[in-house]
Amino acid sequence: MARIDRLLVSLVNESGSDLHLSAGRPPFRRIHGTLSPVPGEPVLTSEDILDCLKEIMPAANIEQLTTEYDTDCAYEVKGVARFRVNGYRDMNGYCSVMRVIPEVIPSFEELNLPEAIRSFCTLSKGLVIITGPTGSGKSTTLAAMIDYINQNRNEHIITIEDPIEFVHTPQKCVINQREVHRNTTSFARALRAALREDPDIVLVGEMRDLETMEIAIETAETGHLVLTTLHTNDAATTVERMIDKFPEGRQNQIRSMLADTLKGVVAQTLCKKIEGGRIAAFEVLVVTTAVAALIREAKTHMIPSLMQTGRNAGMQTFGDELTRQAVKGIISAEDAYTKAIDKVDIETKFRLAGLNLDFKVEADQALRGAQVERARAALQMARDALAVDPKNAETLCAVAWIMGASPYAELRDGREAVKLAERASSLLRDRDPHALAVLGVAHAERGAFRRAIDCTHRAIELHTQAGESAKALALQNRLNLFKQNKPYRDE
Repeated sequence: MARIDRLLVSLVNESGSDLHLSAGRPPFRRIHGTLSPVPGEPVLTSEDILDCLKEIMPAANIEQLTTEYDTDCAYEVKGVARFRVNGYRDMNGYCSVMRVIPEVIPSFEELNLPEAIRSFCTLSKGLVIITGPTGSGKSTTLAAMIDYINQNRNEHIITIEDPIEFVHTPQKCVINQREVHRNTTSFARALRAALREDPDIVLVGEMRDLETMEIAIETAETGHLVLTTLHTNDAATTVERMIDKFPEGRQNQIRSMLADTLKGVVAQTLCKKIEGGRIAAFEVLVVTTAVAALIREAKTHMIPSLMQTGRNAGMQTFGDELTRQAVKGIISAEDAYTKAIDKVDIETKFRLAGLNLDFKVEADQALRGAQVERARAALQMARDALAVDPKNAETLCAVAWIMGASPYAELRDGREAVKLAERASSLLRDRDPHALAVLGVAHAERGAFRRAIDCTHRAIELHTQAGESAKALALQNRLNLFKQNKPYRDE
């Protein structure tokens, strides 16, 4: 029995998801999304961690870890669970993260999967992408999909993973699971070879590079169902992100291929349940004829609008799903708001649903307070430097800028800003465009807009003479503010 098994068994018994080992710290574990030290465990050294990994990792992975400084593999504690193990080095030495892979694959109902995902499992061909940040449960969703297909269809399934996480026992399907670096050299090589292995369904653990992405699309185009993952935040932007990875000269071709092959995108994120534990929230894009047309015509920015009205087709947005879970009391309104991608959209949905946004006001106030303190500290540092060298033009400009342009009224002082900026400009003989621009901002804060306009005009002329057109253009926008008797704020 490996020494680490004791901590892994405890992690599973506590319904944890990850064990973290870092040199110079005790072991940490993540339970229901919260990271905390394992009680009663000593501080680990780099050598301790490497010794633990040597007990559970194949020799090839240890060699990769010690020569290339990171590696992935799977490890199983019999009768407990499998674990995805990542070993790596940081500035203090060897580290590891071990993620629990449950022995029993969760069902659609246990994972709260939308019905649209079940319909994706009935497809005979096409591309389905599961997306979301690291640790959001993408692998678990894919495993549930493969398990559903295994129970309900007679097909040949090939999985290409790094490492193999969930182990599938063949039921109605023939299943071959291949692990990158153990059973094949790369995702792209295994995916290309899969076309000669009579597959019906191919699972690609991750589209990590352009070659893998291209072969995955081609595999879907040739009449196979391809299930895969990407690291993007929402369903609507996934399509454009994929297209952007290809050279510009090929993007129209890829748009056409995706319009024909892409069947759906599922984005997911994990939220903390009020009663304890975690629950996934899903965003679903079903590629209807209308969505395919938008992809083909390079109008993917219009996809979110179609998703808002596509509920009958099985579509749902994060805003809708997070609001629904908050209304039902499954997750807190604050957590729903935090996880939302489109804050304006979810604020509107909260108001329509009668959900309280008081937490946002408190959070905004706390954030503003922290920002003011950081700005105040920066101002004090500049003042301290000025006390040491009162004729340093750069420092004079730095202090004047904060006093003239700060978004926080308590830090602004137009009169003092003008004095400091005038001193800096004078030291530079009124020929430095930056000092003149700062002086213009200081005059505007004091309400002397004609002087602000004059200083900014001179700064623009100096930038133009120096061939710095971008800087001149930026100042032109500021000049327009002064002409409207509006001060400049460094937002």
